[in-house]
Amino acid sequence: MIEARYHDSVNVLQALKACETPAPFDRAEWYALLAETGLTPLIAIADHAGDTAALALTEDSGRIAPLRNWYSFTWRELAPPGAAGDRLLEAIARQLKTRGYRVTLEPVPGEDGSAERLARAFRAAGWKVAAEPCDINHILPVRGRSFDEYWESRPGPLRTTLKRKAKKVEVEVLTRFDAAVWADYEAIYAASWKPAEDQPAMLRAFAQGEGAAGRLRLGVARADGIAVAAQCWTVENSIAYIHKLAHLESHKPLSAGTTLTAALFRHVIDIDKVTLVDFGTGDQSYKADWMEEVRPRFRIDCLDPAQTRSWGPLAKRMLRRQRA
Repeated sequence: MIEARYHDSVNVLQALKACETPAPFDRAEWYALLAETGLTPLIAIADHAGDTAALALTEDSGRIAPLRNWYSFTWRELAPPGAAGDRLLEAIARQLKTRGYRVTLEPVPGEDGSAERLARAFRAAGWKVAAEPCDINHILPVRGRSFDEYWESRPGPLRTTLKRKAKKVEVEVLTRFDAAVWADYEAIYAASWKPAEDQPAMLRAFAQGEGAAGRLRLGVARADGIAVAAQCWTVENSIAYIHKLAHLESHKPLSAGTTLTAALFRHVIDIDKVTLVDFGTGDQSYKADWMEEVRPRFRIDCLDPAQTRSWGPLAKRMLRRQRA
């Protein structure tokens, strides 16, 4: 029988070299940054015959959730592919009944099979599982196009805005971390329409690490020497991730955000030669102007019917299904 074990430190994830995946939110370094924000890790690990699988989680009063925050585009299992990984995930799911009565995993991608795989593992372990979409992810498959070829397919108003406003600001795209530019970003974000950053120190540390690894794409737009828009992207394994963007409302007529976004798209398409651009989660209307496809993100909600605290939520779930 495969036994799962638990750790309260993310350092154990450093050893999972065989389970590394190409997204920035799956690396041990990302989970270390999350732990530094005050989240308490519950790392569930199982291994057998040289294979190891893990779920990076956190627990509060019997409710288990992913180790993540709002900067995370996705959360998924860290497990080898195939039957060996499936068996390890089922063992972890079965053992988690000793730690909680409810496990809610989100936002889990579906295109790589993670949502189906996790739901299957928890069902096999005896949990009552509900899997449903909880968010969406806007993406741009580049399909071998140059930036100019891509730009020809953009909506007319967007192309007109760039044509009229591009010369009103100067843009710079850095492939390294720059403390002064990051300070500009933080000042712009603080003055923008967006809510306050949840963990600004974590985001800065992430940008520094990505810069040191050569994955950072830090963009800034200036008007008369004043930074009026800034964006944080990363590039990894032929995918560009758009993490953060902000512009000064006081300079909105300049459309500096549009000009800077176009410059970063040009950089990642023509220079980095990415195959995909990922605009994260959320259905903001402006994303559709830049992106061409939408992928669902799933919530995998698992209740242990053997525990009395699950009975109320299970009854509510049954009622919702009857009314649907």
